Amino acid sequence: MAIAVASCWFNALATAGTSRYTASSNRLLSSSQISASRLVIPKAASQSQNPKKRTVPKGRTHKSSSEKEANSQKFSRKSRDERQYSNADDHGGINNAEQPQSTASKSFGMQRKSAKGFMGTVKDQQVETAKLQDASFLNAVVKVYCTHTAPDYSLPWQKQRQYTSTGSAFMIGDGKLLTNAHCVEHNTQVKVKRRGDDTKYVAKVLAKGMECDIALLSVENEKFWKGAEPLQFGHLPRLQDSVTVVGYPLGGDTISVTKGVVSRIEVTSYAHGSAELLGIQIDAAINPGNSGGPAFNDQGECIGVAFQVYRSDDVENIGYVIPTTVVSHFLDDYERNGKYTGFPSLGILLQKLENPALRACLKVPSNEGVLVRRVEPTSGASNVLKEGDVIVSFDGVDVGSEGTVPFRSTERIAFRYLISQKFTGDIAELGIIRAGAFMKVQTAMNPRIHLVPYHIDGGQPSYLIVAGLVFTPLSEPLIDEECEDSIGLKLLTKARYSMARFKGEQIVVLSQVLANEVNIGYEDMSNEQVLKFNGTRIKNIHHLAHLVDSCKDKYLVFEFEDNYLAVLEREASSAASSCILKDYGIPSERSSDLLEPYVDPVGENQVIEHHDLGDSPITNSDFGFDGLQWA
Repeated sequence: MAIAVASCWFNALATAGTSRYTASSNRLLSSSQISASRLVIPKAASQSQNPKKRTVPKGRTHKSSSEKEANSQKFSRKSRDERQYSNADDHGGINNAEQPQSTASKSFGMQRKSAKGFMGTVKDQQVETAKLQDASFLNAVVKVYCTHTAPDYSLPWQKQRQYTSTGSAFMIGDGKLLTNAHCVEHNTQVKVKRRGDDTKYVAKVLAKGMECDIALLSVENEKFWKGAEPLQFGHLPRLQDSVTVVGYPLGGDTISVTKGVVSRIEVTSYAHGSAELLGIQIDAAINPGNSGGPAFNDQGECIGVAFQVYRSDDVENIGYVIPTTVVSHFLDDYERNGKYTGFPSLGILLQKLENPALRACLKVPSNEGVLVRRVEPTSGASNVLKEGDVIVSFDGVDVGSEGTVPFRSTERIAFRYLISQKFTGDIAELGIIRAGAFMKVQTAMNPRIHLVPYHIDGGQPSYLIVAGLVFTPLSEPLIDEECEDSIGLKLLTKARYSMARFKGEQIVVLSQVLANEVNIGYEDMSNEQVLKFNGTRIKNIHHLAHLVDSCKDKYLVFEFEDNYLAVLEREASSAASSCILKDYGIPSERSSDLLEPYVDPVGENQVIEHHDLGDSPITNSDFGFDGLQWA
């Protein structure tokens, strides 16, 4: 079983070799309903020259033609006065998802339009299949053509062979388009084409949200926007509401429309990122090529972005849509900061308090609250929360003993939902019970810091070559590319269970040894964590480069796990460096980021201890069978 991104269908430029690329391996677990599943991103045929290359998905997405004035008409990213929606359900529930349009939303200049303006000819507010071909909202959907050049994490000084893909996007006004982040990941060129047009226009990627799998594009050519009419966002739908998904999936070149209903609304694992965010489950078919395309309600309003499906032999037609609440958060974040800063996290491991004896032992008087089991050292909550605290409220909203909070009128949703409504830098007020006493504390909200990142900032991994020893930070893409068997159980355990102790910390590994006389006896070493250099514990790859550069000793001594040593003569290593680079065709002994001056993240004199491995995976997954959750 697997949750697969309904990704753009990638057309590789090669003909042989296939492999699979898991987005997060076992580290990304699903919610309790799908806890046995893994999240995977399908990729397509790899290059025959390098059988390790990840396969790349194949699919197509929307082409769109627009017939109306471009920037003269703009729409709102939030629901049509979503306050009306929350008032209708206001019985003490959470209504964060239905707040009035924010200032940042309005700044995009998106104005409401009537359903009639979207649908053209609509009967009884229903989207009729026979009318869809002429529906004006289809013209706001465009086809995305992307050329990708992904890094080679095993050979970090080079990139993989480029490949092309097609995906979908749609107009949101102000000269901007929305699509999925995985449709334009590692892009070197992005072009878009409107429905009914044969001209492709160059697009620029303004922001990518890997966690929420959303990307913001812009097109500067005014001809592209001539006669264009952007889409409007609708409110969060209800269960059994009709939904129409538009895209260019497999099976043809023209626009495709599938219909279904809303099956479920809950906090969902996002396959491309590492986050647990609100998601809409639908039974309308979502296939490779639908990624980045909009999903509409009966009024022709966009209720979200199609992005992934649930793959299993036991189920069918389980697709997922990114709701407009998540999209609005992404766009508001971009408006506030001029870039995407991410969804915040409390950085704590929680446990349910369903057992009466457990609540009594913790002096919790009622059936409420969740137990704080671990607090990440890098989180803002590390200074205010302690292990053993019981969180009973978040910003005045009561938290149930199952880790859920009220949602709309008669529903409940995972506590993680409230956290995801915050922005980076916001302050949250927590009601806690500590040793039987109730108190309120405040904590700053910041994005989670992963010791082993799911995505590399800047796209290209860092590396350092010392006398043929290739060092690089451990990352999920490296684990996926090298395969878990070659990484080793001990390193995988650290990747899954260790927390970052300070911002900027990395697990630095010796990925391979480029054989040369100077490193005789070490040729078979690979994927080993280096712990110390000349007795100094290593904090990150930049720290290692700094230590090597400043070393004046006769020998370079690298200490690995299990007290394994690699010793090199400093002068001989320096002399052999240029020869090794030339023999292996490597342009530089280190990545460009390591040329910058080193800044110590914690201070020269601070002692760095070994990682304390926890008993729960470092994930954002929902409560599993063991009753644990990272929030």
